[in-house]
Amino acid sequence: MSALTILIIRHAEKPGESWPGPGLTAEGAGDKKSLVVRGWQRAGSWSALFGAGLGGDDFLRPAVIYAANPTAQTGDDPSQLPFETISPLAARLNLTPVVKFGLGQEPSLVAEVVGLTGVVLVSWEHKAIAAAILPAIAHGQTIRGMPHKWDGTRFDVVLRFDRSAEGAPWSFRQLFPRLLSGDTDTPMT
Repeated sequence: MSALTILIIRHAEKPGESWPGPGLTAEGAGDKKSLVVRGWQRAGSWSALFGAGLGGDDFLRPAVIYAANPTAQTGDDPSQLPFETISPLAARLNLTPVVKFGLGQEPSLVAEVVGLTGVVLVSWEHKAIAAAILPAIAHGQTIRGMPHKWDGTRFDVVLRFDRSAEGAPWSFRQLFPRLLSGDTDTPMT
């Protein structure tokens, strides 16, 4: 079978957003490029949703998880956010996340992902999702409801692409699991 489902999430909450507190590593050390407590809560929520079958047919268990390389130089310091966001899920599923692509390598990431079958989850930086990943997946296909910009305040959306076979058109949905307080079911435009 050559069907493919791609689930895309933005990294969880980070320092300087609307949630208070410093960035913290998984070990609790301060790190300005790591998730805040609210982000770690979301990472755990994603783990329960995708890893325990709590989301039903909408939120499938991934067989492969991709995250932006946490050691890649993408500015002042490497960002841990996408990797930290999926770390609890990867541990729960006993999967080793694929981290061979960093920010700026979205075309290579998408080329690899669209060649797979099964269920793939991608955790990435929101601006690069909207500017590079989504258009590369669509590959010229007009996809109704696909956002052209990721709302910088939104950490609660799952973008889901499905196709029945290689070369088949994509179907697309925005999903809103509403895992944490303040999450909404308002689509991004």
